[in-house]
Amino acid sequence: VPPADVISCVEFSHDGEYLATGDKGGRVVIFQRDQSGKYVRGVRSREYNVYSTFQSHEPEFDYLKSLEIEEKINQIKWLKKKNAANFILSTNDKTVKLWKISERERKVADDAWNIERAGSFIGRLNIPSIVPMELIVEASPRRVYGNAHTYHVNSISVNSDEETFLSADDLRINLWHLEITNESFNIVDIKPTNMEELTEVITASEFHPTQCHWLVYSSSKGSIRLCDMRDKALCDQHAKIFEEPEDPAARSFFSEIIASVSDVKFSHDGKYLLTRDYLTVKVWDLRQESAPVETYAVHEHLRSKLCQLYENDSIFDKFECGWSGDDKHILTGSYHNLFRTFARGNQEGKTWEARPAEMHQPLRNRKVGGSASSRKKRAQNLAGAGGDDEIAPDSLDFTRKILHTAWHPQENIIALAATNNLYIFSDV
Repeated sequence: VPPADVISCVEFSHDGEYLATGDKGGRVVIFQRDQSGKYVRGVRSREYNVYSTFQSHEPEFDYLKSLEIEEKINQIKWLKKKNAANFILSTNDKTVKLWKISERERKVADDAWNIERAGSFIGRLNIPSIVPMELIVEASPRRVYGNAHTYHVNSISVNSDEETFLSADDLRINLWHLEITNESFNIVDIKPTNMEELTEVITASEFHPTQCHWLVYSSSKGSIRLCDMRDKALCDQHAKIFEEPEDPAARSFFSEIIASVSDVKFSHDGKYLLTRDYLTVKVWDLRQESAPVETYAVHEHLRSKLCQLYENDSIFDKFECGWSGDDKHILTGSYHNLFRTFARGNQEGKTWEARPAEMHQPLRNRKVGGSASSRKKRAQNLAGAGGDDEIAPDSLDFTRKILHTAWHPQENIIALAATNNLYIFSDV
């Protein structure tokens, strides 16, 4: 697979009608849910078709630091729809861009009118007939927010006020106004005076879904900090810190690496936080900082393989996590094109395998229906596989991994990026 084709982020729009993917080649592909009005077993069709493709970022070169800046799209966020057009924010390592995606129907005059115009006047007024042509979807850049990050941008998040957004890199979080591109406000700065004293970096950040003054960020040390912008303009002092005390008996060389939080997400109701580290996903109650209220084992079967995973760099993989629309289920990816879902309160999660239908062999009668989309194939049937207890850790393919996942905001539709393929799962 060409590296440029590897999908690097997946994101549903707020109403779930659109799905955006970004790749390492700087391209954004937007899919739209089937608009034909077709129903399958009483449920509206859940097929997604390619809607628009455009180049969001190009490779750049920082001449001051003699560094190449990759075009890879690190994250995409949708703005809430206010009119017929859609707006998205996309970012690579350094620059955030605001894109407008709009439709227009190109209309042309009927050829018959042109023929009659060329002839002589025939004593009656001819009105040209306008015929609609194919629908054109245009992506146009509206704003470019650059020159504000020394380190690599890992997160962007649109505030609930729909006027501001944040961009976070390894050591700083900046607050932007959507209309202002030439300045941002630094709200978190964890850079030490002496870089030799650096002990942790920011790994992910997100605004609260309804309270525009709250934001949360996770760190490589496994802690999650909640900041309140009403308290201080510079949020270096957090309002709350969520972290689990380490068991000294379980400490090992890999403890700090596997404790690093790769993703953090607020629940839709804003009462809980979902975090992903290398081995687990955890649910935290905003009212309880001392320990997570729920912990789900994702990679417990890999605990004995940490040395091997360290040697092949897999231990540094950054898996995402997500909530279902009703906050009752959680989702995260794994290796061997597997992904896991958990019903809240039930430690026994389900493990599914994303693979084309022609490879399907039912395993213990567990399966999931769905369709897959990629740049090459628009739709395929999907089959599921059994739990991870049925696949020995030694036979797992660590190069096939599902890092990027998204759950439809209202329905049981899941989107997953597996290398250069986008899989869409549905329960219908």
